Amino acid sequence: MSGSILDSVVEELQRLPGIGAKTAERLAYHLLKVSSREALGLAEAIRRLKEEVRECQRCHNITEAELCNVCTDPGREQHVVCVVEQPKDLQALESTGRYRGLYHVLGGNFAPLEDRGPDSLTLDHLRNRVRDEGIEEVILATNPNFEGDGTALLISEVLERTGVSVSRLARGIPSGSQIEYMNSSILSDALDGRRTVVSADGPSAGDGPSKSLHSGQGTPDEQ
Repeated sequence: MSGSILDSVVEELQRLPGIGAKTAERLAYHLLKVSSREALGLAEAIRRLKEEVRECQRCHNITEAELCNVCTDPGREQHVVCVVEQPKDLQALESTGRYRGLYHVLGGNFAPLEDRGPDSLTLDHLRNRVRDEGIEEVILATNPNFEGDGTALLISEVLERTGVSVSRLARGIPSGSQIEYMNSSILSDALDGRRTVVSADGPSAGDGPSKSLHSGQGTPDEQ
């Protein structure tokens, strides 16, 4: 009997991402070895996670209340929303301490080939928030990959008629890296998102990104 129970625990542990058969077996034997208090404490934490943690009704972040701690923070800039794919992306941005606006969690990305269409994302709610909450800027913080690019394009189309300003996180060469080791995609993003350091009017390091090299929209002297 004990063998079948142990096999069941191993099988369930293997369902976790990144856990193979050997690792699951080691974890199962570890749980068998530790005290009942420690093992049952883990079980209770998992139970509470599933029963008490929910989505924020405003932004779809994870929370234990109706609204998350970001949405209830009166010090947040209320007219800027940063759109992310998952709550873990929100936490990564929060860890920088640089962003003080609101968020909106999509709950995934747009990947038609994997049966993840627009209906699986919280796009309708995002559009309603933009209209109802007086949002002035939406920052797209989707992942810099094929699915993330497609998701960003889809969001831009959804918000096109709302009149809101839509921007996307900069992409380019990581700090401390060397150009010779960067692939062409990273270098292309870095060129397109370059910033002006000195303009004809003098230093302007904070003026924002220049026009894309491929847009054909340079300054009048460049055209």
